[in-house]
Amino acid sequence: MLKLSSLVRLCCLAIASFVLTIACSQQVSTNSPNTSSPQSQPLVSATNNWVGYSGHHVAVGKNFFSEQGLKVKDQFFQSASEEITAFLAGKIDLGWVTSGDAVQMAAKDPSIKIIYLIDYSNGSDGILGRGIQSPQDVKGKTIGRENILFEKVFLQAYLQKAGLTEKDVTIKDLAAADAASAFAAKKVDMAVTYEPYLSKAAKQGEGEVIFSTKDTNLIADVVVARDRLIQSRKTELQAYFRAVDKAVDLVNGGDAEALKIAGAKLGITGDEVKEQLLGAKLFDLEGNKSVAFNKDNPNSLLGNLELTAKGAYEFKIVPQPLKVETLYADSIVQSM
Repeated sequence: MLKLSSLVRLCCLAIASFVLTIACSQQVSTNSPNTSSPQSQPLVSATNNWVGYSGHHVAVGKNFFSEQGLKVKDQFFQSASEEITAFLAGKIDLGWVTSGDAVQMAAKDPSIKIIYLIDYSNGSDGILGRGIQSPQDVKGKTIGRENILFEKVFLQAYLQKAGLTEKDVTIKDLAAADAASAFAAKKVDMAVTYEPYLSKAAKQGEGEVIFSTKDTNLIADVVVARDRLIQSRKTELQAYFRAVDKAVDLVNGGDAEALKIAGAKLGITGDEVKEQLLGAKLFDLEGNKSVAFNKDNPNSLLGNLELTAKGAYEFKIVPQPLKVETLYADSIVQSM
């Protein structure tokens, strides 16, 4: 998670739980906002200010949705919290959000399902340590970590390697940038943060990255929709993801025009989009079929959801345990 787009994204996550509570009270329906003559209505597709959603921006900018015969209304939000509010209020058909957001949304409205894996953080999130040779050395240390679900789950995944929990350490609730600064100033022993703070703080604090999201499924972004939409507009959703797949192929291939389109949406240059994407792994349709919903793949989204759902309950973010099988629907992906 790099630079401006991810800074906005990460700051907004700090108030996500609060927003979810408010949004739930505003919810007008558990159905799709387009309930009459659905095929004649555009699909309302929403994203927020995160570089991993470049596939959507390129599909819009290159008219790939139109080429598939689809009417898609593009909704762009500056924050995840605004998007979540709109989705829970029944104003959005398809939402591009973090898996942590999706879990919390499903706890409020069980008809919400994850239907597509967008990306994994791939090294842009990490844990800094000083004098830490193994997870066992962490006991009793002071850790700067923001009080948001995905950072708590990320840290928990590392602590569990030594059979530890947050009760075995001292937590300082610090935003990612502040946690990095505290580590650089040697005010904490460890810090959970992300690029561009991660590498710089490691050097300044005379430490190193002891754990990161590189080649893991610990932090994910997904597309969510409600059951009614999945059942009533299957053909359109298949066309939608064919368009997204075409766009993701261009982005992953470093196509200059595609990167420029994504950058224009995010307020950065195409070169900056390319740089930021080094810390994220974007999934195409084939990756969704072979990895995302494959129970036999150790890097599947299901493993991410298990950790996230468990963490959400243990950290009292959701009121009751959630079963992973209730959080997703892979019928659209598997039918293509």
